[in-house]
Amino acid sequence: MSTVTVAVVLFVAAAHLGFMVLESVLWTTPTGRRIFAQTVEGAEATRVLALNQGCYNGGVAGLLGWAALTGHVDATAALLIFVIAMGVVGAVTAKPTILLAQAAPAAVALALLGLT
Repeated sequence: MSTVTVAVVLFVAAAHLGFMVLESVLWTTPTGRRIFAQTVEGAEATRVLALNQGCYNGGVAGLLGWAALTGHVDATAALLIFVIAMGVVGAVTAKPTILLAQAAPAAVALALLGLT
């Protein structure tokens, strides 16, 4: 894996750490509610679901970092495909901008991975 590819994969992992913080820690705060277009009541009602979703994002971040830094190309590719698929699902079911924030960077990383 090239240095550029590893860097882009690590960027995707860092983004997922950010998503984890937003969903697991900031969900009910004014910042979290603004980003996810939630009312106070809606954020409180979905807090546990968001925490679970955030934990998944944290797991993806950790596994992507491990796979990229240890040179596990197949695992890196599988995780990036998963991230792209979940980005498409999120864009269709929740917010179209998820496609740009989640799926697009992972697609770039996967394309770079395919070139190495």
